[in-house]
Amino acid sequence: RVHLVESGGGSVRSGGSLKLSCTMSEIPSNAYCLVWIRQGLGKEREGVAALDSAGLRSYADSVKGRFAISQANDKNTLYLEMNLLTPEDTAMYYCAAGNAPLYVRDGRDYCDFQDIGPGTHVTVSS
Repeated sequence: RVHLVESGGGSVRSGGSLKLSCTMSEIPSNAYCLVWIRQGLGKEREGVAALDSAGLRSYADSVKGRFAISQANDKNTLYLEMNLLTPEDTAMYYCAAGNAPLYVRDGRDYCDFQDIGPGTHVTVSS
């Protein structure tokens, strides 16, 4: 199993920025997907941004143009750069890893992940 640990969460004011990091013990396989997921208090879990071994990147409509997902050159660290944050972005953020590329269902990209980290909390105040 892949061990993942998120960091970089904290409290910012609306309009601010944060960069989350996810350190992985290893890449799941040669073909893989990595995803940032968030869950706000009383809200459903939401896939925020994902990438896969083929270089595909995918974003939720709610964060397009504001968030950017990237991977370190050694592949073992995943990042989520978040700009123009709003209180609606307040949530626990998790990174997760799957051993297959992203797939499309009903017009949306999905990562079938097997491992997930403990999360890092982001609070955005108005």
